[in-house]
Amino acid sequence: MSHDLDPRAGLRETLPIVFSYFGICFAIGVIAQTNGFTPLLVLLLSLFVYAGSVQFVIIGLLASQSPILAIFGAAFLVNARIILMSLTVAPHFHEQKLWKNILMASLLTDETFALAMNKANYTGSKLTFRWFYPAALPPYLMMIGASMSGALLGRYIPDPEQLGLDFAIVAMFIGLVYLQLSADRTLDRRLQTIMVAIVFVFIYIGLIFIPANLLILVVTLVGCLLGVVLKHVFF
Repeated sequence: MSHDLDPRAGLRETLPIVFSYFGICFAIGVIAQTNGFTPLLVLLLSLFVYAGSVQFVIIGLLASQSPILAIFGAAFLVNARIILMSLTVAPHFHEQKLWKNILMASLLTDETFALAMNKANYTGSKLTFRWFYPAALPPYLMMIGASMSGALLGRYIPDPEQLGLDFAIVAMFIGLVYLQLSADRTLDRRLQTIMVAIVFVFIYIGLIFIPANLLILVVTLVGCLLGVVLKHVFF
């Protein structure tokens, strides 16, 4: 991670995200193909729904012939956390024009959000369109290409998880969390460690009582609130 905010830096720093997307997006294409989706439908799904978890939900609900309103509602709930991420990252782009912010928002995901917040630690909390768009566009293109590959080749790979491709996203997030913790000098390291432990506990207990797709949003809200309280009271 460098201090540069030019397109070349954006392309270079997004490569781990691009490669990690292949496994999960290939699996999306395979699952869609096994549920009767044509390659064209998979292409349209990846073009207009840039969210892997939501695509899995949509594929399952369409396969079970669920009502369209139920599909929209489920997609919104699963991806509602992006609203919180947008509110968090927006101040770093306050000098950008509105149309640029709209383009950047269309490519905001968990991974590009984490990359942007890591980058902000090196640039004095300033981010630019010239850096973010070259960093955010390649993962989107990878999703389209990998999901299409899965749809076309999925019949020959009945169980892609046996290849271990599904762990790529997990490994990438481990790396992003490490970079965030090691680079952020504005927060006390003890507070960071405590919050990581608390989130682990919340996730572990929450999986018993809360659906996995909703759990991320709940833990995000509770974790942020608790983090603010701990910071102002003890740190």
